[in-house]
Amino acid sequence: MTDHAHERSGKKVFGLIAEFDDPQVLLEAAEKAHKKGYRDVDAYAPFPVHGLAEALGVQKTRVPFFTLMGGMTGAAAGFGMQYFAMVMHYPYSIGGKPLNSWPSFIPITFELAILFGAFAALGSMLALNGLPRLHHPVFGAKRFNRASSDGFFLCIEATDHLYDPEGTQGFLNELGPVEVSEVEDDSDNDAH
Repeated sequence: MTDHAHERSGKKVFGLIAEFDDPQVLLEAAEKAHKKGYRDVDAYAPFPVHGLAEALGVQKTRVPFFTLMGGMTGAAAGFGMQYFAMVMHYPYSIGGKPLNSWPSFIPITFELAILFGAFAALGSMLALNGLPRLHHPVFGAKRFNRASSDGFFLCIEATDHLYDPEGTQGFLNELGPVEVSEVEDDSDNDAH
């Protein structure tokens, strides 16, 4: 058994996925799954469903913190680069202007703060989301292609501490889905 899959009759199982035909039913199912104690749960819908992230118990992201740190680093680098060049490396007095003329340093300091902040935001978003990931096991789930048009799906992963193949399937069936199916973990077989 690996971190992401359970062995079941010779094949790895990523989890169980339930299909719903209404976003409100998906939202209620996500709330019930969270109340029951399931934490390795994800939902898929063709459009944003208001309240779904809260129902799943999604934590706040740390991207703003990394963006702030990147921006502050960029500002310090921009100011420091100009200070070093104008005051320490090549001090040149022009018209009696002080060597550390900080108002003239503001544009470059601001631009590098924005640049570093943007790179930090992009990099931390990719890292925290586990991207780039070109293939996910749920892509191979039965009828999952409907997630981009009119299907609403709730997947409970096999890594969840409450996951039990029969018990979890029974729980999902109680939520009134159109169908519940098993998701195979074919990540070892893919060259993606």
